[in-house]
Amino acid sequence: MPNRPVEIFVVDDDDAVRGSLCWLIESADYRAKGFATAEDLLAAFQPTAPGCIVTDVRMPGMSGIQLLDEILTRTRLIPVIVITAHGDIQMAVQAMKSGAFDFVEKPFEEKALLQVIERAAEESLRRHHQRDADGDLWSRLETLTPREHQVLERIVDGQSNRMVAEQLSIREKTVEAHRAHVMVKMDATSFADLVSRVVKGRITQDGGPRGPEND
Repeated sequence: MPNRPVEIFVVDDDDAVRGSLCWLIESADYRAKGFATAEDLLAAFQPTAPGCIVTDVRMPGMSGIQLLDEILTRTRLIPVIVITAHGDIQMAVQAMKSGAFDFVEKPFEEKALLQVIERAAEESLRRHHQRDADGDLWSRLETLTPREHQVLERIVDGQSNRMVAEQLSIREKTVEAHRAHVMVKMDATSFADLVSRVVKGRITQDGGPRGPEND
C-alpha cells in the first residue's frame, strides 16, 4: 500500500521475531517501531497518529492481554492485534472478548498478517476521521469505562439486559447499572436517542473498541 501517516508498534520479547516483523511491516510501506516488552511500549506510547499495535500474547512481565487492557484505558483509536501460539485458542478468545481487533495464530503467513494489519490501520484512520467529524460524540465516548463500552455496543446491537449479562458473565442488575451510567455520560434523552447517536457515529462493533472483562 502507499505511504500513509500510519505507525505500527510491534511488541515481542524475541529479538529475531521482533526484527523480522518490523522488516515485514516496513516492506508494506508502514512505519514500524519495535519494543521488547509491553512496559517499554507504554513508556514511549503517544498515540497522536493513526496506527495499530501488534503484540505477542506471552511475554515476561506484562502479557499481551494485560497490554491490551491498558491500551484501552488510554485510547480507543489504536486497534490491537494479538499474536498467539498454536493451542492458545482460549487465550485468543479472551483477547477478542477484551477488545482485540483480531488475533493471528503462529505460525502465520506473512500475507495474512499484513492483511490484518492493513484492516487495523484502515480502521484506525476511520476512527480518527470520525473523531474529527464528531468531536462531541467521541469526547463522550472517551468518558465510558471499558465495561460500559461493552454494554453499550451490545444493547445498541439489540441484545436484552439478560443476554448482555450472560455474554459478559455479570449480573443483570450490573448491566442495568452500566446502562444507566451510559445514558447519562452520552447525554441521551431516551434509549432511541442513544441508539441514534451511536449508529450515527458508527462506534459500535466495527468502530468502537471493547474493554477488559472486569466490572
